[in-house]
Amino acid sequence: MIGTRHLVRLALRRDRILLPIWVLFLVGVTYSTTTALEELYGTAESRALLGVTANANSAFLAMLGPLHDWSSLGGLVVWRWGVFSGLFIAIMAMLVVTRHTRAEEEAGRTELIAATVVGRHAPLAAAVIVAGGTSLLIGVLQALVLIGKDLDPAGAFAFGLSTASVGLVFTGVGAFTAQLSENSRVSNAIAGGFLGVTYLFRAAGDAAGSSGPEWLTWLSPIGWTEHVRSFADNRFWVLGISLAFSVALVGISAYIVTRRDVGLGLLAARLGPPHGTISSPFGLAWRLQKGSLIGWSIALFAVGVIYGSVAQAVGQMVQDNPTLGQIVSKIGGADAMVDAFFATVTQLMGLIASIYLVQAVLRLRSEETSFRAEPILATPVSRWGWVASHAVFALVGGAVVLAASGLGLGLVYGVQTDDLGTVVPQMLGAALAQLPAAWVVAGVALLLFGLFPQLTGVSWAVVSAALVLTLLGPALQLDQWVIDASPFSHVPKYPDITFGPLAWLSLVAVVLLAAGFAGFRRRDLTT
Repeated sequence: MIGTRHLVRLALRRDRILLPIWVLFLVGVTYSTTTALEELYGTAESRALLGVTANANSAFLAMLGPLHDWSSLGGLVVWRWGVFSGLFIAIMAMLVVTRHTRAEEEAGRTELIAATVVGRHAPLAAAVIVAGGTSLLIGVLQALVLIGKDLDPAGAFAFGLSTASVGLVFTGVGAFTAQLSENSRVSNAIAGGFLGVTYLFRAAGDAAGSSGPEWLTWLSPIGWTEHVRSFADNRFWVLGISLAFSVALVGISAYIVTRRDVGLGLLAARLGPPHGTISSPFGLAWRLQKGSLIGWSIALFAVGVIYGSVAQAVGQMVQDNPTLGQIVSKIGGADAMVDAFFATVTQLMGLIASIYLVQAVLRLRSEETSFRAEPILATPVSRWGWVASHAVFALVGGAVVLAASGLGLGLVYGVQTDDLGTVVPQMLGAALAQLPAAWVVAGVALLLFGLFPQLTGVSWAVVSAALVLTLLGPALQLDQWVIDASPFSHVPKYPDITFGPLAWLSLVAVVLLAAGFAGFRRRDLTT
């Protein structure tokens, strides 16, 4: 463990901008959500009505989980923000751990550091300390913010520590996946896949309510936070599951570190294809990108299947709940409620798909900084052709991923309603309507790559901002012009899809992509 303290200081210095942004974002949204819900649901009657509606709505249950305590403001905050808070802190933790472990090995810096007086466990320990410590800091600050709003201290700390527990779990997940592959992208992909699967377990377990497979939520770290029941029962003992899982993964990772060579992973790298099978830039891009494209398509199809399977229950619950039926009748009845469900789900699909698009675009930057782009561009391959070979996976690949999600929605709901011929095209259209907005996000990523390559990481901030503004903007009572900064807020809602806004979004995306292409043609390759 010698040298751990110095490596912690190095990691904190390297992340001196990134980590404070994560902390301010997660704590700031907690404060904003609390303030907004306090204004929207200031009376016990309004909170009780929301509780009846939320726990009877399969869409709410799948996206946000059950509302355990609607008698207090704290219970509303946990319901509205708890799942998303867990998702964001999980992403933060696994990215930080991979950045300071596998990415350092891949770049060759770990080997240089290991040649000095530094213990073999020090790099992993430093990464775990930074990611885990940041998670705990976020959890404590969230609790203090809630206490500052005069909420129950026990419930506040139950919520804050449950959020931190997700960060600790994915600190362990990131530490473990960093031992599996020689490539940091693959390590992050495996960790992200685990996060996606566990999120789906939670959504599937919650969607059908108490009559569904609630046991699935016990297979998800985010589901564990729901079982804490912050501001209701405050079951702190559930946090022990997260802590034990995290410690076990970190311990296994520490064992593996001392039994593998620096730079290598447990999963051996595959050999290249036979001679002559890659004859163009697109062929190389296909080999590099196909695994990600296939994985995202399967994942989004699975998400569509899950949400499609609960869509019928959205209309059914109106018949089971007379109070809710009176409310829904004012907005058009059960059909309107199902349409609103699909509008929300397809919008969420578009936001998730934009993550894939940015990942596909930023593969250009990783190829450049790994010195693999320069030998290719030293051949007759043009810069335009090289960039286009990867950009096509953001443009066409994004359509494939969204089509997979729409197909999953349509097939399941179409079978339930015995109307496949009508439902499948509708769901495909609703999902693909999100594509121009996702192209805009990809265009921003390519623009940064072409003009400001050192700032390509800001692309992830753009994705996060779009997610928050689109999903949480109305609840946070943000001004409309702020919400409109997200391209997804301009996508017409299903079923009233019009082509005018989509055309404008496509035009904006074309301008951004063209600027990125032009910028890269005029700059030097950089590391």
